[in-house]
Amino acid sequence: MRNAAHLADLISRHLPSTGMVATALPRLSLFRADMPSAPLPAVYEASACLIAQGAKRVALGDQVILYDAAHHLVVSLDLPLVGHVVQASHEAPYLCCKIDFDLGVLSDLVLAAGNDAASASAPVLAAYPIDPELVDAACRLVGVLDQPAHAAFLAPLVEREILYRLLQGPCGPMMRRMAAADGHLARVARAAAHIRERPERPLRVAEIAEVAGMSPSSFHQHFKAVTRLTPLEYQKQLRLQEARRLMLSQGVGASAAAFAVGYESPSQFSREYRRLFGAPPSIDVRRAQVSEQNPIAA
Repeated sequence: MRNAAHLADLISRHLPSTGMVATALPRLSLFRADMPSAPLPAVYEASACLIAQGAKRVALGDQVILYDAAHHLVVSLDLPLVGHVVQASHEAPYLCCKIDFDLGVLSDLVLAAGNDAASASAPVLAAYPIDPELVDAACRLVGVLDQPAHAAFLAPLVEREILYRLLQGPCGPMMRRMAAADGHLARVARAAAHIRERPERPLRVAEIAEVAGMSPSSFHQHFKAVTRLTPLEYQKQLRLQEARRLMLSQGVGASAAAFAVGYESPSQFSREYRRLFGAPPSIDVRRAQVSEQNPIAA
């Protein structure tokens, strides 16, 4: 059976230097860091993150989770987390694969298992002890990258097995909660996805609540209970992260980035950017550009 060391070898071979890559498999991403990183806000999609080597800390509000090769992280919907690599070196880099969930396949598996009861008390973010069978399946999924001619057929099969392993493991209640189409989590997830589609649009709570199928007051309550942010705070984080991406990847100036993501006041943008990222836009971007390490988001 393949183990974490084998997974580390596979990730390292496909990602020989610091950074992240969205692979040819649409739901598989690989991450590498050769030194510890600074805390960085990012939105994590519904996914499982398996570390093959090193360790990372993530926080959602006052909830802090440390995970490593002995634990896998499960995220149940798009959540604004602050994460940073805490264990990595050139000799033993941080190596991680992130597997995004196909919720349609997950729902089919829950129905096929004959137990679709979802627990409202299941967490939305948690780390669980690693299952050797799960690591073996993750190795086979990353290994599909070496078989591009067969990837379209093989990858969905391995992804389905990974979802099954998660469903049968200690995070089973969390997975069933994700699959419950009419539960509060699914409704909040729909609303979060709607906000993420166009974060620059003015936020109208009544409109987003309608997408979620809730009253505005109920939506506001459940959204904050799940994400630990109000809808407006959630949108603000999305806007600031998109602005940072524009400045780093496209060389857009701070004012232009601010307007592009929906801010009307560059000075307000600069204040809120500094609160989230710890430095004004110009300093943060310059620091990121000269750094040897790119931000790692999983």
